[in-house]
Amino acid sequence: MQVTFDLPDEVVAQLNLFEDKLPQILELGLRELNAVTQVGFSGLAEVLEFLASLPTPEAIIALRPSETLQTQITDLLEKNRTVGLTPAEEQLWQGYQYLEHIVRMAKARAFLKLKETQPE
Repeated sequence: MQVTFDLPDEVVAQLNLFEDKLPQILELGLRELNAVTQVGFSGLAEVLEFLASLPTPEAIIALRPSETLQTQITDLLEKNRTVGLTPAEEQLWQGYQYLEHIVRMAKARAFLKLKETQPE
């Protein structure tokens, strides 16, 4: 398939450097756009931005969900107990479970790091 775009000159100059990777760039850009526009899953971005800041082990151990994230999780749990989740909500729930897994791994490593630095 052939697609034509009208792009600013500075974007064209950047894309010329990656001409052989344009399909991959578009695919990654679409994934990023879809991730950013997913309603209700702001928790992932918050946690990943926090972890990307390379916090101290103490800060990782102290990490707790924001009030907004906790409310979203509580609402999904309640809905699952009462009427069940829609496919979109089930996907959201799976995302939260994955986020929890990431946080548990980070906290486990933070505990190990603290244990290594403590005098015996």
